[in-house]
Amino acid sequence: MARITLSILLLLSVSTVWGQDVLIPMDGQQSDHLKAYGLAYWTLQQGVTIDWLLNYRGGSFLLREFQQLEDELALRNVAFQRLSGSEAARLIAEVEREGANTAVVRLEKPPRIAVYAPRQTLPWDDAVLLALTYAEVPYEMVYDDEVLRGDLQHFDWLHLHHEDFTGQYGKFYQYRSMPWYIEQQREAEDAARRHGFRKVSQLKLLVAQTIRQYVLEGGFLFAMCSGTDTYDIALAALDTDIVPSEYDGDPVDPDALGKLDFAETFAFTGFRPSFNASEYEHSDIDAGPPPPQLQNPVVDYFTLFEFSARWDPVPTMLTQNHVATIKGFIGQTTAFRKQFVKPGVVALAEAPLRGEVKYLHGSFGQGTFTYYAGHDPEDYQHYVGDPPTDLSLHKNSPGYRLILNNILFPAARKKKQKT
Repeated sequence: MARITLSILLLLSVSTVWGQDVLIPMDGQQSDHLKAYGLAYWTLQQGVTIDWLLNYRGGSFLLREFQQLEDELALRNVAFQRLSGSEAARLIAEVEREGANTAVVRLEKPPRIAVYAPRQTLPWDDAVLLALTYAEVPYEMVYDDEVLRGDLQHFDWLHLHHEDFTGQYGKFYQYRSMPWYIEQQREAEDAARRHGFRKVSQLKLLVAQTIRQYVLEGGFLFAMCSGTDTYDIALAALDTDIVPSEYDGDPVDPDALGKLDFAETFAFTGFRPSFNASEYEHSDIDAGPPPPQLQNPVVDYFTLFEFSARWDPVPTMLTQNHVATIKGFIGQTTAFRKQFVKPGVVALAEAPLRGEVKYLHGSFGQGTFTYYAGHDPEDYQHYVGDPPTDLSLHKNSPGYRLILNNILFPAARKKKQKT
């Protein structure tokens, strides 16, 4: 009888623990913000839903305790608090309180993630790959063959590695004698011929248009650095040739500017491509690096805009952070000039000292696109050959948090099931 009583007490004890709620704070009390996103993704993989508490303690997560959760929290060194049922109920009531700029968004299903990048790309070549790898979020690599084969239908979220969709090999013309550049050019030209094209720019245009259709039908697109503006430039140049002869063997169309079709683009309009093969710039969309007096992480920064958690949940999700001001960082595309951002596209963050957009978001068809300028949030001015960023030294990085907000955002939106 005593043995039975003890067994019942043990079951009740386990039930009580597992019946509790767990709060994962995302303010200054979090020990590892980046791993916390990976923990949230892993939780969704277990079939457990999460309440994302927008604008509450940096965008905290609330979920029910379940078996293995505590071990996983410890393994990832993610700070958490246990709440009783009544405490959790009071917290939800506080977040949903009338007049408060906070809200609850339910995350239901882990998005299937793809990264568009060449096969030889390593995690430290790209900030998003670094973030996904450090946070332990699974992803698959796709490139031109997979995109044109129709594989994007299997994914909810797509990141564009800092690709040059104009077919100008990143405009790294000064490195044209380097082995890595020669190999990149050879592989791109081989791929173009394999798909029946004479020029790389023609292949990249078809890839860009296929991705455009993916977004139109409900896909979520995220891009950083030159993957942002070169994508839109390629779409606008569908009926003309903007590539100098140094890259494709024939001259730029004399009427190229008049033939640009800005109705095809996602975010930008009215821009002028650069026709100088030696210029390390694709167009005037990019504001370029700050002037010398501002090229310092101490004075170069950008500020997140605040949105209504209740009425603008999407931009609110994308800007969740434990700080509002984030140190700047340079890339081939460092910031977007405001005058070229289309009406209706939402600026999520701005560099106030220069009045330029750093981070933006918009809708297209059933899907969305988000562009984040700059190369690496924790490497102010990344050069070719620089060592990789060690995210274990930047586990509370607010700049990297913006990337990881994007991988959870699709989990909050119901859409047509993909096969």
